[in-house]
Amino acid sequence: MKKDKKAVFALLKDISNILLTVLLGGVALLFVLLGLEYKSLKFIADYYEALVWSAAALVFVVLVCYVIFFLLKKQSVYRLIFCGIICADIFALIFYGICATGIIQKLNSIDALREYISSFGSVAVIIFIVFSYLQVVILPVPGSVTVAAGVALFGALPCAFYSFIGIVLGSVTAFAIGRLIGYKAVCWIVGKDDLDKWLEKIKGKDYLILSLMFLLPMFPDDVLCFISGLSSMTWPYFLVMIAITRLISCFTVAYSFDLIPFTTWWGILIWVMLAALVVLAFYLVLKYSDKIDAFIKSKFHIRGRKHNGEENEEK
Repeated sequence: MKKDKKAVFALLKDISNILLTVLLGGVALLFVLLGLEYKSLKFIADYYEALVWSAAALVFVVLVCYVIFFLLKKQSVYRLIFCGIICADIFALIFYGICATGIIQKLNSIDALREYISSFGSVAVIIFIVFSYLQVVILPVPGSVTVAAGVALFGALPCAFYSFIGIVLGSVTAFAIGRLIGYKAVCWIVGKDDLDKWLEKIKGKDYLILSLMFLLPMFPDDVLCFISGLSSMTWPYFLVMIAITRLISCFTVAYSFDLIPFTTWWGILIWVMLAALVVLAFYLVLKYSDKIDAFIKSKFHIRGRKHNGEENEEK
């Protein structure tokens, strides 16, 4: 009798999990469709029907995959899909909000964003800092658009300073979210033991690679901060590293927009060459990360942490 009750309870729990996931998928689709209805951008207006059907098909495929992996008891896979659906809900709500308010039209253009920020008059500086902050935490806005608008509004030096304030505050927030929520979320998906083993394997290298990625403007700030929160990176190291790398990148990007225009062929050529150099530099760092890490440790006499077992043996 008890076994029957447990079986019924387990079945009801499985059904409720599937229904909840389907409901969350439907919420994401609903807000995406509501956002598309505004047809705020020319691209959306031109391909409205294709975007609607694509969104519906994508949600359907994701939900079918969830059900299949759930029935196959592939826990890590269907939990990962579930987390993806939660993220889709958040971004769908943001997408609907920026479409309904008309902000998406301003975010899509440097001139429109500049006019939007300058319309706030004396508080334009605060609005710009808030935009820089949100760019890291939630807004899907390329940093180059924000900086370009800031340079046009305030000039290179003030823009770099204001961007630095907003981006550092946003980076600290994202790191805290990654540290407090990200670890628990990944533990729930893959299991604590497996996650801890994986983090132990990359321990030490994550400092070097993540620091370089923060320094280069081509990598997404928000994702990097969340990943840093999940890594072995400590709070003091992150605060020092983010202050140094953001200071360098903010001033470099701001003055680059001021000195290297996109309106000339030579300006575009320089930007393409710089992007190629960034990709090459990052590839070389990844390829020789072990040697670079060993070189830095040898120069600064840094020793890796010993495992508990090794310490006990020495004792």
